[in-house]
Amino acid sequence: MKTLTWLSARDAPENFPPLEQALDEPAGLLAAGGDLSAARLLAAYRLSIFPWYSPGQPVLWWAPDPREVLFPQEFRASRSLQKALRNRGLRTTIDHDFRAVIEGCAAPRAASAGTWITSDMQKAYADLHARGFAHSIETYHDAKLVGGLYGVRMGAVFFGESMFSRERDASKIALASLVQACLQNDIVVIDCQLPSRHLRSLGSRPISRAQFRALVRAHAVPEALPIRLAARSTG
Repeated sequence: MKTLTWLSARDAPENFPPLEQALDEPAGLLAAGGDLSAARLLAAYRLSIFPWYSPGQPVLWWAPDPREVLFPQEFRASRSLQKALRNRGLRTTIDHDFRAVIEGCAAPRAASAGTWITSDMQKAYADLHARGFAHSIETYHDAKLVGGLYGVRMGAVFFGESMFSRERDASKIALASLVQACLQNDIVVIDCQLPSRHLRSLGSRPISRAQFRALVRAHAVPEALPIRLAARSTG
């Protein structure tokens, strides 16, 4: 019988249980506790594990099976998105305002009363950004930030965390720029963690946890690497 592993902040950062011990209900929950130190977060990503929890809960660590991913070459832009990319007058940047992007992702949404991106989570990823691992893509309309996304790059894997949109298609345009950056920077896979109709419409698909773990083992490296892409405008 599978049981939940509890971590201590004193445990070594890489001290996670084998992925096969993840619970069936809730599906993919692997461990609880520990902390959000940079060392533990980076160790978790290299083991194909990510944190996701609500305010008032301990840190919860997940390794779902299957894993939702987007291979950059499989990205699908609908006709309406292609038109927006050409004509909306929006522009994207990389790592221009990481803090504003994560705050945008954490802001309340119409479909949800709360947020899982707690203040501690924001501080942890801001630290990863300062260390060169976490990156943001911003979508601007004139000088106004209208959407974006953030995640963690380790070698040729981009672990996506969250996106937001204050204007139609703004998050999709940020994702389109991420895909372009992945193709230019030899990033082979974008981790989407869990499925959604939104992501599936853009080309994401599930692969087994074992397949994802093999991709991470083959392509994730511990060095901090930039993501370079010339600022792009949609019109």
